Amino acid sequence: MAMDELKGLALGVPPWRHLLLRGGRCELDGGVLQLVTEGATRQAYVDAQIDDFQVGQARRFIRRPPLRLQVRARCSHPAGALRGTAGFGFWNYPIAAPPRPPRAIWFFYGSAPGDLPLALGVPGQGWKAAVIDTGRPQALALLPLAPIVVPLLNLPALYRGLYPPLQRAVGVAEALVRVPLEQWHDYEIEWGERTSRFLVDGRVVLDEAPSPRGPLCFVAWLDNQYLVATPQGRMRWGLLDAPEEQYLAISAFNLAAP
Repeated sequence: MAMDELKGLALGVPPWRHLLLRGGRCELDGGVLQLVTEGATRQAYVDAQIDDFQVGQARRFIRRPPLRLQVRARCSHPAGALRGTAGFGFWNYPIAAPPRPPRAIWFFYGSAPGDLPLALGVPGQGWKAAVIDTGRPQALALLPLAPIVVPLLNLPALYRGLYPPLQRAVGVAEALVRVPLEQWHDYEIEWGERTSRFLVDGRVVLDEAPSPRGPLCFVAWLDNQYLVATPQGRMRWGLLDAPEEQYLAISAFNLAAP
């Protein structure tokens, strides 16, 4: 990324927008863009975020497939020591008004006690490549069955048999990213019309993932929240103490049609 482009991100020049809550910072230091949190406590949500969600515009989401995102990034702490969630990619801002079923394609990190085991056999914590599209017609058609199916998923044998088709219905695919979070790596998302793939340092880590529907917006963030949402119906949200300085650093960025 050229210095002028880094400055544009750091300053929030359109289409980029900053969401810096309760001490979250966006800094440009020696040609590296850092999203920083410091002094976070469980008493307040702290967020350092850049996105291109177009507030107040008729066209709020401007990203559609086919699209390639290339990011060179690292975090301040290794997986397990970094507190909260962090990542970069594309989503549909489900918490914006009006709320909407989540759709995302991104590299996502979540620390304990968070637990999002959305793909069979993939842990609910850690650094992952992930896609989800809970607003698909197949997913919405299953909603009336949730009161019956969710209790059955607490039985391991039934979970292994019942969950794979449910996972396909909500467009979920995930894979652990087995590189040190605190070291520089080159990350790539190829968001296709039908399927997508993720690469780290040129190596494929998740392939033939079902593509979430567009349009979406780009997002990169670091915060102090955690979320528990399991197929067995456990739901919990909370905030974490993260008093040390934490950051997500980006030294190269490219977003373009393939």
